[in-house]
Amino acid sequence: MHRCQTDRATIARQTRLYLQGTIAILRAGDETMSGHVLFSGGQPSGDPMSQTILVTGASSGIGQATARLLAERGFTVFGTARKPDSAKPQGFTMLALDVRSDDSVRACVEQVIAQAVRLDVLVNNAGYTVTGAAEETSVEEAKAQFETNFFGSVRMANAVLPSMRARGAGKIINISSLAGNTAIPYSAFYSASKFALEGYSESLWHELRPFGISVILVEPGFVNTPIGEASPVAARPLAAYDAPRNRMLAAFGHALERGIPPEQVARRVLQIIEQKSPGLRYRVGAQANWLPRVRNVVPWKVYAAGVRKTFGV
Repeated sequence: MHRCQTDRATIARQTRLYLQGTIAILRAGDETMSGHVLFSGGQPSGDPMSQTILVTGASSGIGQATARLLAERGFTVFGTARKPDSAKPQGFTMLALDVRSDDSVRACVEQVIAQAVRLDVLVNNAGYTVTGAAEETSVEEAKAQFETNFFGSVRMANAVLPSMRARGAGKIINISSLAGNTAIPYSAFYSASKFALEGYSESLWHELRPFGISVILVEPGFVNTPIGEASPVAARPLAAYDAPRNRMLAAFGHALERGIPPEQVARRVLQIIEQKSPGLRYRVGAQANWLPRVRNVVPWKVYAAGVRKTFGV
């Protein structure tokens, strides 16, 4: 019995040291790179300032920062919001768009092409999360997140593809998340929608390559945006989850406060647009860089314990 306990203690200690060493190495690598690129192969794109770009969800956060930066760099930029009149002027044209509606998506894309003649880049950014345990979240709430976070991107892609295929060029940039690689507790359906976006985008990459159209995933870690403040809580909370849910909300809020600025994600999007042949996946921020890699090299129980500790669950 004593030997068994000793062996377990030794294994646990070795695992902790291995995990700490791996994280240290990966973090050291992040000091020299703000975004990790997977499946890269980019070359500078010619005459970028003649391009027209459509950014969804541009009233705040990553979408607003991206649209503003691109407009400052001389691109023709259209941003969208469900209520564009309430958005502050940012130096780009704001259009009304509800990505949950086929008619709204079609009208928005037609308006852009009518005004700018062509559409070179689509940035799918619109999205939100409902916080709550999976059991607390109704099927309707789960479907609503998928309608915006996943099917909204599908609708937008389908709307822009005919004109891109006709020209034999274009970029579709889907803003994913760390949650698309590493599921976050009490955000099951947000994570699931981002996992779906990852799989869809990878398939689309293969399908559109023969037409000269690039599909790119941008995977930020925690970003200091209003998404946490604006996130609704599941409508039917259960007392059994109150304590861990509240701890998770506090931890999540703290992580967002310490997160990267949305301008860092915007700069990565700009770099992608300026590349002639961008890669498939771009990770932005320290967490997005090293957490998925740690998950692949340490035992699941060790990794899961770290996630639970991080989010207080």
